[in-house]
Amino acid sequence: MEEGLGVPLEGVQVVWFKRDLRVRDHAPLLQACQRGPIICLYIYEPSWLLAPDFDPMHLRFINQSLAELEVELARRGGQLLLRVGEVVEVLEGLHRKVPFGALWSHEETGNWLSFMRDRAVERWAQERGVVWHQSPCNAVVRRLKNRDLWAGIWQRRMGPKPLRPPDWIHRVPGLAAEGIRSPLELGLDSAGVRPEAVMGGERAGWAALESFLEVRGVNYRADMASPVQGWRSCSRISPHLTWGNLSIRQVHHRLGQQFEVLRRAPAPSVDPRWKNSLTSFRSRLFWHCHFIQKLEDEPELEFRNMNPGFDGMRDHEHLDRTRFEAWCAGQTGYPLVDACMRALHAGGWINFRMRAMLVSFASYHLWLHWVEPARYLARQFLDYEPGIHYTQFQMQSGVTGINTLRIYSPRKQAREQDPTGEFIKRYVPELAGVPTEHLAEPHKMPPLLQHSAGCVVGRDYPAPIVDHEVAYKAAKDAAFGWKKRPEVQKAAKIVYARHGSRKRRRNQRSHFGNG
Repeated sequence: MEEGLGVPLEGVQVVWFKRDLRVRDHAPLLQACQRGPIICLYIYEPSWLLAPDFDPMHLRFINQSLAELEVELARRGGQLLLRVGEVVEVLEGLHRKVPFGALWSHEETGNWLSFMRDRAVERWAQERGVVWHQSPCNAVVRRLKNRDLWAGIWQRRMGPKPLRPPDWIHRVPGLAAEGIRSPLELGLDSAGVRPEAVMGGERAGWAALESFLEVRGVNYRADMASPVQGWRSCSRISPHLTWGNLSIRQVHHRLGQQFEVLRRAPAPSVDPRWKNSLTSFRSRLFWHCHFIQKLEDEPELEFRNMNPGFDGMRDHEHLDRTRFEAWCAGQTGYPLVDACMRALHAGGWINFRMRAMLVSFASYHLWLHWVEPARYLARQFLDYEPGIHYTQFQMQSGVTGINTLRIYSPRKQAREQDPTGEFIKRYVPELAGVPTEHLAEPHKMPPLLQHSAGCVVGRDYPAPIVDHEVAYKAAKDAAFGWKKRPEVQKAAKIVYARHGSRKRRRNQRSHFGNG
């Protein structure tokens, strides 16, 4: 025994928490507890905190989740050990003090940085004789050999009941926790708090899920495309899935329970909209893992076209900064586009249809290569899930070769999805006095009306950065022209074999986030 620790060193287990900040349905935690005294570890990684896809907003959500995790572990006798440093360095320092024999964690399909970090951890563990046990955290399969079998694997992974939390944790004493670190303490900008961002933690995740399944989700199927109704009718659990306050399996089983409640209830007492809404939501849980599987199979999709035949279609080296910065700032002159971006600045969430429109506008109207816009939106999405994010970005940018090209009209979307202008006027207050019939295209208002509405285009609100008709036609001609190229079509067959959905294609729609 080492002085002050009070436990046999060979029996120590380390549970490494990553994007799985919960105590329920946590296989690594439960399995480690069955084998000996454990150290529960979370690491603030400097390289990750400074990565181009990370934002202090993410850290605030993580810290809220860690604060609750600390309490839940302490209630069971455990302790959350918090450290700052690169993972291998932290593990090495901990191993010198407590030469543990096993490391436990969930598998993670993250960004390229986490992919390379996990390789480094694997090498370190082998060198030190530490056994690294990694458990699946969803239906994503490591080293998947055949996509045709994946749907069955999803069902088998989701079938078992979610795991209960451990009753008691035999912790290793004598280790200082060091405390939760603020953005400022970690060298990040402490400003820019998003006032509308949801809170992190298991309790908040369950509260959002319960209110969706029992009240808010009744018209989910009809409302989820609207930036107004979607705010309430969508589940809003996506950040909790991203950072692991909830597991996909927990949501799947709770959804199954709600279907059973509806089945047993007297027919007149059940709103008929529930069945279709919850069925649509269930399909999105499947698609959630489907898209992450693509990045698991090909981690380079974070920065490389899925279909190499599209290399060169857009200029990656010389991004039009003026267009890009206007899009980032919500100053494009297209009200719904700008409202969506500003809503992200306020709270880190918009519904799936508006996410697809934002990407479409950047990719087609502005003809920007997808990599930099993808990194920017990664910083704006509180529910940024790399596997969904990059594969969806490529799909919406038209560089897969296997998906339908969708070029959204911001004018049409504004009229259909925000017909009263409620969403636009909330986030683009410059347009508050503009008559509803002109909100989709305020630049077409007569000069006198602009003055009377208090919105002179070019002074109070920017003129459109591009002409819709011209940009739309140019993008459509170019994108469809490239898709017909023999090298694109040849590569598309390979892409489909590796990444294509084996479900009916009519169900494959935009799935940024989780509803």
